Amino acid sequence: MTDIFDSIHELQDRRREVELGGGDERIEKQHEKGKLTARERIELLLDEGTFVELNPFMEHRNTDFGLDGVKGPGDGVVTGYGKVNGRPIYLFSQDFTVFGGALGEMHAQKIANVMDLAAKNGAPFIGLNDSGGARIQEGVLSLDGYGQIFYRNAIYSGVIPQISVILGPCAGGAVYSPAITDFVFMVDKTSQMFITGPKVIETVTGEKISAEDLGGSKVHNTVSGNAHFRGSTEEEVIEMVRAFLSYLPQNNEQKTPVVEAEDESDYREDITDVVPFDGLRPYDVRKVLAHVVDENSFMEVQKEFAKNIVVGFARVKGETVGLVCNQPKFMAGGLDIDSSDKAARFIRFCDSFNIPLITFEDVSGFFPGVKQELGGIIRHGAKILYAYSEATVPKITVILRKAYGGAYVALNSKSIGADLVFSWPNAEIAVMGPQGAANIIFARDIASSDNPEATRAVKIDEYREKFANPYVAAARGMVDDVIDPRETRIKIIQALEMMRTKKEERPKKKHGNIPL
Repeated sequence: MTDIFDSIHELQDRRREVELGGGDERIEKQHEKGKLTARERIELLLDEGTFVELNPFMEHRNTDFGLDGVKGPGDGVVTGYGKVNGRPIYLFSQDFTVFGGALGEMHAQKIANVMDLAAKNGAPFIGLNDSGGARIQEGVLSLDGYGQIFYRNAIYSGVIPQISVILGPCAGGAVYSPAITDFVFMVDKTSQMFITGPKVIETVTGEKISAEDLGGSKVHNTVSGNAHFRGSTEEEVIEMVRAFLSYLPQNNEQKTPVVEAEDESDYREDITDVVPFDGLRPYDVRKVLAHVVDENSFMEVQKEFAKNIVVGFARVKGETVGLVCNQPKFMAGGLDIDSSDKAARFIRFCDSFNIPLITFEDVSGFFPGVKQELGGIIRHGAKILYAYSEATVPKITVILRKAYGGAYVALNSKSIGADLVFSWPNAEIAVMGPQGAANIIFARDIASSDNPEATRAVKIDEYREKFANPYVAAARGMVDDVIDPRETRIKIIQALEMMRTKKEERPKKKHGNIPL
């Protein structure tokens, strides 16, 4: 006859079996690859002692292809909830030691269950991905399982923050869930994402390429733009995720957490040394940000992709803001296809989660060229216009130096809904740069002159004085104020404080049709 303690001992034995996953030998192999186990990753991510596991005893029920006698503890995934920096999050962590982390029916059901809980309770959802893809032995059930996850990624988008951390292979249909989530983190050398792997590509097309060159962290952070952050180790990446979460609200109905800011002077004397007066000379816009946001608070997103635009999160007086900034160090800060996509998606995330947007503008225009035109720069550039126009969070623009043509309009101008536009006194706001404009408007005068170069110089100055300065735009209300650059931080602090209670409605509709 058994008693309650026998049942408790059985429970403890079963739990130990689940926690061991694929067993000591497979755990050792995981470590030999420089990878942590599913549970070790959870321990790193969550505050100590806060993890609560859900559905630990779920297992597959497939009897085909020899699986009837194969146990799969937890069915290859650990799910549950816990806290990061004292705030609740929900998560899954795929266990490569069980079925190679391959997704089957119950594996998918566990993930779907915890996603639903995250949405119901308004908490961020994090996926720690390390999977061989669909579990082939389960056939269409695996594909249906992916569909269940994709569906939830989509309908919970803009409701709760969703983060994907790629910690191993992620191939085939498995890559689409991370692609729908808000941000993707990867680890150098051990993370890969691709639809078809190197062997399939070689068989079909004859092209030879390594898994790392095809879908490694560097490729996706620098070329494809499919990922947003990368680090050299799992520990580094998981620590980045913990830091990143501190900038985000729990859900779309909450504000971001406020961090106590150091008491520092808001008047920044040295900011004038950063931006050259000559509009053709490059500089690093991140040095401007260092004089505006709280010290060491800027966390750049997609740092290595489309470097001609800089986006990311920072704090101003302890409150999170989203930053969209032209980067004159690359392509003179002009907008191209990739930078348009990068900026538009970031803007829409900030708007979804109540994060004020600040735009630092120094743009020469949309980048010219046959490749850009044939690649669809019209459609891609329109994404920025659309994203800013539909955003209802506080929107502030600071024109640092140049604001030319359609790019001026696209980058949060008053005409597409900016709440406040400030300009530095040396800024040029015009249809195009004075040099180009003078060559067109005064072409006849220059051509007929005895000294064309001297006449061109005079006409350039004339155009600049009449049109390419902030006071013309300010006189028409397109610039709210021309400010002393040293007071930029002060003006932004004042603006954010006054717009904390901003409310703005849009026409009722099912949804818009962004030019994808």
